[in-house]
Amino acid sequence: MTVELITGFAGTPHIGSDDVGAFNAGLVGPGDYALATGNQLKATMSNANTIAVQSGDAVLNGRHVHLTGTTTATVQSGTQGQKRNDLAVLRYTKNTTTCVETCSLVVLKGTPTTGTPADPAHNTGSILDGVATHDMPLYRIPLDGITVGTLVPLFNVLKPMKDVWDSLTQTTPSRLISNQYGTVTGYKMGHVACISFRWKSSSTESWGTGQMGTLPVGFRPPMNLDFSYGGRDNTSQKMINISKDGVMSYTNQGGVQGNNAFADTLTYLTI
Repeated sequence: MTVELITGFAGTPHIGSDDVGAFNAGLVGPGDYALATGNQLKATMSNANTIAVQSGDAVLNGRHVHLTGTTTATVQSGTQGQKRNDLAVLRYTKNTTTCVETCSLVVLKGTPTTGTPADPAHNTGSILDGVATHDMPLYRIPLDGITVGTLVPLFNVLKPMKDVWDSLTQTTPSRLISNQYGTVTGYKMGHVACISFRWKSSSTESWGTGQMGTLPVGFRPPMNLDFSYGGRDNTSQKMINISKDGVMSYTNQGGVQGNNAFADTLTYLTI
């Protein structure tokens, strides 16, 4: 059959894991991802020889795997004077005789060395292409002698559609700052903010101690920003500063600043 209605009644069971896997891969992507559920597969070393992976969900080439609680796997002890990298992976396997599919947490042992250790090889073929074994790397487990280092996450957490929707939704323009000297109005689309300020004057009394006002949470950048504009005639050049705490201030970069009103529109990325 070249055309099959998957989500349709066929009179007999006809939907297989390949059908669901292909659908999932088409929605979330063909790679390996953790989902934003449970404890998102966070892990710790419960002792020097045991890695414990907490609850969560993963999608391996479209195959959905659910960890209902903490799952553990054994890490072999290191060797004094040598370094080693192990990999904790979710391993998908398919019995080529019975076609039964399973998934388990496995630790792959790396090769000890006195130099820089490399990660052990793992199965990278795609389930979508029919491979019988596929590994999704979760954590690198570095060992220095018998000491286990900090676990290194190797997977991406796929954000839910709600976050994608929020990143594409434009907010309604609103008044962010308002006082006797001027106003700041702005809107956002995802993490991109656009603000427009109209200030009464650039004389010193209009900004007091340097603070024009404070932008609300959501309109604050991850780092201090400086926006320079105006002429370079030592009289009209200005700089607007937005700190990562949302404080807006004005700096005169020229000579003695006049009392003329000023306005501008700024676009930047927010936290």
